[in-house]
Amino acid sequence: MSAAEPTQAANSAPAGGSAAAKPQARGVHATAATDKLTAALAASFEEGALETTTVALGEVTIVVGVDRYLDVMRTLRDRPALRFETLIDLCGVDYSSYGGRVREGPRFGVVSHLLSLSNNWRLRVRTFAREDEFPVVPSLVDVWPSVNWFEREAFDLYGIMFPGHPDLRRLLTDYGFVGHPFRKDFPISGYVEMRYDPEQARVVYQPVTIEPREVTPRVVREENYAENE
Repeated sequence: MSAAEPTQAANSAPAGGSAAAKPQARGVHATAATDKLTAALAASFEEGALETTTVALGEVTIVVGVDRYLDVMRTLRDRPALRFETLIDLCGVDYSSYGGRVREGPRFGVVSHLLSLSNNWRLRVRTFAREDEFPVVPSLVDVWPSVNWFEREAFDLYGIMFPGHPDLRRLLTDYGFVGHPFRKDFPISGYVEMRYDPEQARVVYQPVTIEPREVTPRVVREENYAENE
């Protein structure tokens, strides 16, 4: 992220005003396309439907409460003014130490990237699971079937559950794998290792034998390195 502050579009109407939100004036990262998109979002959703709308680096990101997640996504797909026909990516995120600091608030989020071919717009949608111990976010398979394997990947790597998914199985890790390797409290070396046992003539699993250690690079220079002649 840039050091510059992102442009924040208001999502709540002023006192006595219309329920539709009005985006703020263009910021340093805004473009004509982001202006049109934030205006369309403000006109398409009632007050409180979107928690935040942010413009940064020429991209628009909205944060949606998990309770409104499915309704907002269907509106993004079906409303003629928006028409986000395609979901191009979905991933899980562990925000426990996001940005190099301890985060206050929900730990696990789901981030989707949408594409409107009709309007030539891209949109990032972020929502957060309510519980850290058992993160749950509704599945988008009925809205965009292309999300099927993306949600399986987020389940496999982060342990996020997607109710409504027709086949929520691990996708990348091996059969019988324990844990979710992209969680930030998962050890880099894992818990088990795999090797071929010639006596049993098969692959076996055993506890990790790697000892954790810190490798400090050693720089060797000549005695008069970088001195002026």
